[in-house]
Amino acid sequence: MNPEQFQTALAEKGIELSDTQLKQFHDYFEMLVEWNEKMNLTAITDEKEVYLKHFYDSISAAFYVDFTKFESICDVGAGAGFPSIPIKICFPHLKVSIVDSLKKRMTFLDALAEKLGLTDVHFYHDRAETFGQNKAHREKYDFVTARAVARMSVLSELCMPLVKKGGSFLVMKAAQAEQELQTAEKAIKLFGGKVVNHYSFLLPVEESERNIYVINKTKETPNKYPRKPGTPNKLPIE
Repeated sequence: MNPEQFQTALAEKGIELSDTQLKQFHDYFEMLVEWNEKMNLTAITDEKEVYLKHFYDSISAAFYVDFTKFESICDVGAGAGFPSIPIKICFPHLKVSIVDSLKKRMTFLDALAEKLGLTDVHFYHDRAETFGQNKAHREKYDFVTARAVARMSVLSELCMPLVKKGGSFLVMKAAQAEQELQTAEKAIKLFGGKVVNHYSFLLPVEESERNIYVINKTKETPNKYPRKPGTPNKLPIE
């Protein structure tokens, strides 16, 4: 998917990109490739693949969720900024917070935000378990997202504590997500969540399966969650 095809594909979904936004994606791609030579940000560096598997794939959430209705979004384990930075470019009004445990990724994201002229973007070098217990952030976000970070039962413990009551947690997964969901149902309920929507679709061109789950926060997460760093992954609630 080249930049022109990317623009057309998004327009077909009702997302019209301005020249400024197209340049932001172009600069994003160039910075990603440039910095990737110094640090391991992504295994995908071909332009067509970056536009499809990183940019378009990240924005696919907006085909099913109306981001104009949200004000604040928190991205857990965003790595090189996916999915939140492509979403932010398309929806500039969003206040974005990104949490990642790797310091060098934060350095890249800081430089990226400056280069792209992004405002209302904040980066936090922290473990998700610690961040979720921070009163300044706990249950403060309209929307929390995570893309291919961990199993759904683990993701729920890391992300649900950050979602405000009445807000939503969006999980982006590839194939075999239904089995993960069944295993995670107990955890999702325990952390105050309820699955309200599931969207399954094929990524254009390569036609690989994608799944998006929307989990609404119906009640507060018990105070003891998330547990200590490393515990959710070692002893997931299933």
